[in-house]
Amino acid sequence: MQEGEAIESKLVTRRVEGAQKKVEERNFEIRKNLLEYDEVMDEQRKRVYGYRQRILDGVNCRDLVMEMIGEQLSQHLHTFLDSEYGTDSYAAAAGGLLHVQLESRDFRNVGLADAERLARDEAYRLAESQILDALEENLPEDEEESEWNWNALAKWSALRWGTNYRERDLKKIGRDHLSETLIGDANNAIGKIDLSLCERLLESNYGVKTACAWLHDKFGIELAPDEMLKLEKPDFMELAHQRARESYDDRESEYPVLAGLYRFASRDRSGSRQGFQREQLMEWAKSRFGVELSMDDFRNKQREDIRLMLIEYSRKNNLRANEVAAEAQQRVDALFAESGTSVTLGQATGNNGKLDDLSTWLQDSCQCELSSEELAKLDHEEARRRVAQMVEDRYRPEMRRMERALLLQILDQAWKEHLLAMDHLRSSVGLRGYAQIDPKVEYKREGMRMFEGMWASVANMVTNLIFKMEQLDENFVSSTWQESAAIHEEAPSTSDIAEQQQTAIDGTNTKQKIEPIRNRQEKVGRNQPCPCGSGKKHKNCCMKA
Repeated sequence: MQEGEAIESKLVTRRVEGAQKKVEERNFEIRKNLLEYDEVMDEQRKRVYGYRQRILDGVNCRDLVMEMIGEQLSQHLHTFLDSEYGTDSYAAAAGGLLHVQLESRDFRNVGLADAERLARDEAYRLAESQILDALEENLPEDEEESEWNWNALAKWSALRWGTNYRERDLKKIGRDHLSETLIGDANNAIGKIDLSLCERLLESNYGVKTACAWLHDKFGIELAPDEMLKLEKPDFMELAHQRARESYDDRESEYPVLAGLYRFASRDRSGSRQGFQREQLMEWAKSRFGVELSMDDFRNKQREDIRLMLIEYSRKNNLRANEVAAEAQQRVDALFAESGTSVTLGQATGNNGKLDDLSTWLQDSCQCELSSEELAKLDHEEARRRVAQMVEDRYRPEMRRMERALLLQILDQAWKEHLLAMDHLRSSVGLRGYAQIDPKVEYKREGMRMFEGMWASVANMVTNLIFKMEQLDENFVSSTWQESAAIHEEAPSTSDIAEQQQTAIDGTNTKQKIEPIRNRQEKVGRNQPCPCGSGKKHKNCCMKA
């Protein structure tokens, strides 16, 4: 064939088409496989980023945290108050000590002595079975004695039952008598295991005690187990939810005081706190809580006394905030009572100046600027959210900022760690195929299990930090600080501002031309002799410097 001559052959054309088809099929399978794996992550991304966007859009983070608290209460209390919780715990604890798998149903309605006897009997039975299996594995009768693994049997016996046999010791005992000897050693070891620590798990009030201890450790709720035994399970759970809300209200009262004490702490040269600035703290408290204070209220009082006094003022301020928030929602709902929730306030009928009344009331109650024109553009849900946010920003700004920052920070960190874990899972899940398991199905199952675990860990960490706010980093608390007008520096007067502005204007209108900076010396070329007199070229001498 001559150069430039077209190749026209049906054979070549079919081969090229076949090769292209195989390549496209392979690429299609790759894309399809990628999409199937990405379906799991897509659902997780929607949930995480949707939740995060709600926080950024200004949803009341208290509602999100209370939802987390409610879910944790329901989950744990259902477990602790279950009638089988004590027997399940005993089976797990005793089985762990005896190295056996125990069934909780075997310990229902039995005494402590009978429970211990049943547990040990199961351990004895399993030990005999394990010893016979070990003998058959290491000293099989159908093989030559030269092939027996006495050393492996000695190590297994030492690890499992704490014996001190060596290979020659086992050979002296012999294969025929070895099972009897090892079973006796195992029974002695099992008999020495102390199961008395598990007895409390079978007490009739163990579940209630555990629930009360968990509530105290998690939320600081004090409940007497003897009193809680008199309550039915629904009444116990309702009381726990109520006390958790009250405990959270206490944290709302404590947090701004904690932030204020951090803000006005006086420090030594090393940065350690030595006290606090009483006058500045007093001015802030007067403005923040709307109370009348004087230096006599702070003089000769210790830090703890001042903290308790400010917490009491903060608690009264929270009660006022709750009243204002409830009235605000009632006023908004009244505007939509006859018009439905899908319309805006401007479209709602029968307002007749009610928008101006709501705007005026917000100004008087919250010192919030929200004009009737802005209100007219909001629908029912948006109006409730906007008004609630303004009330919270007025009365509880520090707590709301703390909740928002905490949720975002912990969620972002947990999501990044989860993404890394999902990458590791995807790279290793293909090995499940050797066990006749579909890797894609296994990836979806394991991925969702890991995601639910991540979500539960976020809720657990958020609530832990809120109810143990003393453990929060001081820099984090400072970032949620709401500066009060009472401690601002004195603003410059109107005449001073006008004078500064005129000076700036005069400076820009000056006729003096600013000369640019120029290098007026003669430029030295790269290959010219260096001006320092070294005799070298400029590029090999001072130009390098």
